[in-house]
Amino acid sequence: MRVITLNGPPDMNSQMTIKDQVIALKRERIVEAAAQLFYDRGYDRTTLEAVADSLGVTKPFIYGHFKSKAELLGVICTCGVSASLSAIDKIAAMDLSPTNKLSLLGRDFLIAVLNNQRNIAILTREEKNLEPDEFLRLSNLRREFDAKLVALLCEGVATGEFRLKDPYVAALSIGGLVSWAYVWYRPHGRLSLDAIADEVSALILSMVGVTR
Repeated sequence: MRVITLNGPPDMNSQMTIKDQVIALKRERIVEAAAQLFYDRGYDRTTLEAVADSLGVTKPFIYGHFKSKAELLGVICTCGVSASLSAIDKIAAMDLSPTNKLSLLGRDFLIAVLNNQRNIAILTREEKNLEPDEFLRLSNLRREFDAKLVALLCEGVATGEFRLKDPYVAALSIGGLVSWAYVWYRPHGRLSLDAIADEVSALILSMVGVTR
């Protein structure tokens, strides 16, 4: 399972200089190596020297891009939340009904989570090791996602498409349903990622009272 790239929107590369692209690629290599070691060994048992060794470089190479092991952990732990926020922002801007937006979000949210399965596992296990400022930043990103999902659900209630007593509780329930998929999903399991995404999207619609 690969780490979501950190280059931002797809068209950003066209605006980057060759030097910027090389720096971004080096950072991605470091993040990928650190994530694998954090996942396999745990954060406490992984040193920056081990990360450097896995890349065939020296520690100064790592320090040229990240100031500390804690900063690397913060980047890794943010990947899943950032991908989920990107998904909901993209869908919120579409000229679609609340039902169609939620249907798309069910798919894209799940895919964002499962594309970051390893990173979310690291977040769950190592959140206690985040720096206080990084923990606060991540918490704010989570709250931002929840607020945007609540807004979408309220929109659906206002149009009569969703039947909900409490959109906030519904948003947390949807978030829990999707986020927990990192625990049980297996890339080579019985169902493909697309099939699971379709099923989860249908479950979310049924949760808000939409029948199709």
